[in-house]
Amino acid sequence: MPSLFARLNPFKTPDSQRLAVLFAIVYFSQGMWYLPNQPITIVLKERGLSAGQVATFFSITTLPWLIKPLYGLLSDFVPLWGYRRKSYFLLTTALAALAGATLATVAGHGYWSLAVFFTIMGLGLAFTDVLTDALMVEAGKPRGLTGAFQSVQWAAIYCATMLVGIAGGYMAEHRDLHSAFAMATVFPLVSLVMALVFVHDVRARNGREAFRETLAAIREAVRERDVWIVAGFIFFWTFSPSFGPALLYYQTDVLKFSQQFIGNLLAVQAVSGVVGAFIYAPLSRRAPLRTIIVVAIGVAVVGTLAYLGYRGPVSAVLIEAVFGAVAMITQLAFLDLAAKACPRRVEGTFFALLMSVYNGGTQGSQVTGGYLYDWLGYTPPVPIAAAMTALAWVLVPFVHIDRIEARTRAEAATVAA
Repeated sequence: MPSLFARLNPFKTPDSQRLAVLFAIVYFSQGMWYLPNQPITIVLKERGLSAGQVATFFSITTLPWLIKPLYGLLSDFVPLWGYRRKSYFLLTTALAALAGATLATVAGHGYWSLAVFFTIMGLGLAFTDVLTDALMVEAGKPRGLTGAFQSVQWAAIYCATMLVGIAGGYMAEHRDLHSAFAMATVFPLVSLVMALVFVHDVRARNGREAFRETLAAIREAVRERDVWIVAGFIFFWTFSPSFGPALLYYQTDVLKFSQQFIGNLLAVQAVSGVVGAFIYAPLSRRAPLRTIIVVAIGVAVVGTLAYLGYRGPVSAVLIEAVFGAVAMITQLAFLDLAAKACPRRVEGTFFALLMSVYNGGTQGSQVTGGYLYDWLGYTPPVPIAAAMTALAWVLVPFVHIDRIEARTRAEAATVAA
């Protein structure tokens, strides 16, 4: 067993191991930002908001995740205290912790105060996410570890999601927003400590020459066709209508699940997602990315249609347990494609751009799914989502995934040489 683990473990050097630990801790902290989501949803539901209106609320709070390229540009062009990564890490994690502490201590939670401070908390975490991803792409592409690093990141997020599901379900059951925000606030502080210890940042060069080099790299990257094709492919994939908050309405109003059971279902899905992340780490280094994506789209269609059988506690547990892993493998394949498509020298900025597209498509999907649920009920949106997912097959030949992967391997070989 130890020898098998050693062969499958992609992190062979102390440097890659240090980065893997950093990414795991920071992404776990980001995953805890979702802890208040279920309590917020049930509180807003009881104030009379529909599923579509609650999805719109979360669209407001996720706005910082849609402008991530701005954070990449800022850190690339404007070093803070002489550094491009570490100084921003410290500032943004502190901002997230401050906003969370405010929500944990205020007496009441009006709609707009809740939206504003939760959005500010998201701003700090979204900026931190960009910095982490910049390190991931810059370090991962030369080592051929983008897929493995992202597996660690998302396994960490889903480990946090297990806690989010159980604790969030309990807090939603008791309508306890203050405790949810207090618990979520602890983890940006953990990220701050990790940045102090684990981020090894080189002091940025000052002067016009460094600015011109970065600007020239961005201009060259903007002309790369593959980046924009991948962006369109990712947006189409993520925009397939999904339930989002609407699923909680269905679970609560139709299936009569308790909030604690709903939280436990999220934990089951998270456990399955962690399994999927651990499967993807070695898979990403052994199977062609195009093959993984083509197969993943097909399995995702089946997984979406399986929600037609989501009719009670047993079927809910089975569906979340089986297709949590499938959803994770599919998600990591698309994120791996995004990392490999990023142009050299400006990997952080362009990965942030592609992740903004990913987040925008996901949020648009949830809003669309929420309003479809309001208008049509539970069953009709499921085949609509499955059909949209299947259409992604039509786009695969236009993306040239094999060419993108071959170019990444060539770049890695050049760096190694």
